[in-house]
Amino acid sequence: MTADRGVAGAGFNEFMHHPSRLAVLAFLSGCIEADFALVRDRCELSDSALSKIAKTLEEAGYIDVGKRRAGRKARTWLALTPEGGNALAAHLEALRAVAAAARSAAEREADTHRTPADTTDPRLAPRTVRLDLPHST
Repeated sequence: MTADRGVAGAGFNEFMHHPSRLAVLAFLSGCIEADFALVRDRCELSDSALSKIAKTLEEAGYIDVGKRRAGRKARTWLALTPEGGNALAAHLEALRAVAAAARSAAEREADTHRTPADTTDPRLAPRTVRLDLPHST
């Protein structure tokens, strides 16, 4: 199968599609802001990997990074920007479109090659795959 960028539409974001960046953005989309250590642990990243990702996402305007004192310690906080939230929502919608187009193409292809015997074999029945991706609000 060849890559067809037209299937993904305008919302597909190659920059955001990197798995670690996407994980950080998705995590931040569920909260107002999060402590660096929490994001690191939940996204299963090293300190250095998250530092690099945070800098890259901040430069892109997708997150805000700030330092505040919590007691005696200075802590780094990460927050998704409105631009980052919109880009994430568009990217997830583009992924849904890719999945729907692929599913539709597979169903059409299966229908053209189906024989009467195929209808009784449950292994050959069309499958429904559900992607539970977060919706933007």
